[in-house]
Amino acid sequence: MRLFAGTPFDQPPVCDRCNQLETVCDCPAPPAPPAIALPPEKQLARLRIEKRKKGKRVTSISGLDPAGNHLTELLSKLKNACGAGGTVQDDVIEIQGEHEDRIRLLLKEFGYRVK
Repeated sequence: MRLFAGTPFDQPPVCDRCNQLETVCDCPAPPAPPAIALPPEKQLARLRIEKRKKGKRVTSISGLDPAGNHLTELLSKLKNACGAGGTVQDDVIEIQGEHEDRIRLLLKEFGYRVK
C-alpha cells in the first residue's frame, strides 16, 4: 500500500525515462556504472604467510581494491609464476605455499606498493 492510497494525492509510480506506468514500461535496465580502477601505484598490497590445517602454509595478499582490479587475472599470473595453486576468497588472494619473496617482486613489477 502506498502512502496516500485512496486519496487524490495517490499517484502510481512512473518510469523516469518514458513517463509510462512502471507496470507498462518496457525500458531496459540502466547499465551499471563502470568501476573506477585505481592505478597500482596508489594501492598497498599487504603480504603475510598464514599457517593452515595440518601445517600447510598459504601466502595471502590483501588490501587491493576488488572493484578496480581484476583479482582473478592477477591470481592467475601469480599462480603461474609461483607454480602453485591459489584462490580469491573475500577479496584476499591466497597462494599455496611460502612465496612471499617471489610475490613481492612480481607485485612491484606490476607497479603495486608492497608492505
